[in-house]
Amino acid sequence: MSTVTDPIADFLTRVRNGTHAQQIEVFVPYSKIKAEIARILKDEGYISDYSIDTSAARPRIKIVNKIVNRSSAIAGLRRVSRPGLRRYVGADEVPRVLGGMGLAILSTSRGVLSGREAKKQKVGGELLAYVW
Repeated sequence: MSTVTDPIADFLTRVRNGTHAQQIEVFVPYSKIKAEIARILKDEGYISDYSIDTSAARPRIKIVNKIVNRSSAIAGLRRVSRPGLRRYVGADEVPRVLGGMGLAILSTSRGVLSGREAKKQKVGGELLAYVW
């Protein structure tokens, strides 16, 4: 059994590989933060749906990719803050991804939020990933 040193990067890589391979469903191991990131991706319209599958030996998240014009709605994913170099931003420093066309995902004191929601609530935190 192998251990993953960065589970969020593993989550993003599995989703990225699934979108490039145009797979409809992608399964990733379950954790609370991965479920929250999947919720944000669904709320922002990057994936069609997600659900927590407990029928397997270990719980996992089933992500249903959103296919638009025979390509995925997710063009790219990038991990920003990583275990070797954490990146924190203040409430007024939340970046705009692709001039507002993309999405920043932050881990704040109020939970995992999108960049727009963090600006609206005036909170900063750890910048987890960019999605476009």
